Amino acid sequence: MKVRSLVLILSILGLEGCFLVHDSKSPTLPPATQTGANTLGFLLNGQLWLPDGACGYSNQSPVYDPDFNGKPEFDMTCFKCTTSQRMTFAFYLRGINHTGVYPVSPDSLGSCGFASDNCQYLYHDTTVYRKGNITITNFSLPIISGTFEMVMYKKGCDSLKITQGRFDIKL
Repeated sequence: MKVRSLVLILSILGLEGCFLVHDSKSPTLPPATQTGANTLGFLLNGQLWLPDGACGYSNQSPVYDPDFNGKPEFDMTCFKCTTSQRMTFAFYLRGINHTGVYPVSPDSLGSCGFASDNCQYLYHDTTVYRKGNITITNFSLPIISGTFEMVMYKKGCDSLKITQGRFDIKL
């Protein structure tokens, strides 16, 4: 358990990456596809958030493996790096093996995290309020696709409202 927590902490702090989504004109949310397009995006407090800039690490970090109890776990970590800030967004679901709605809350099998230069909302931090849902719309390995919405709050930090989240990955 301690090793698993350490891996999750290191992931959220930026030792893994995610997808690059570039549009030379004006960036928009990627379409909500189910083909393994390797995309992810959402609105963060109403502003477009797309993984961009690998911060010197791998650009993609979706993982689907059994956890320490042998139950399947889906982890997603991704970066957004600019000249002035580095951000990491991540979520995980335990026991996922089919389509459906998976809650993200302290008493569920799903969690999420967000880290920036200003504040860190880590998976294991019990002082972070988090609530939301991750909906798996396609579970046909090696492709996992879905949508998500969630809220995170931590005393001394801004509230984070994530809406219109979507991902379509090929493991």
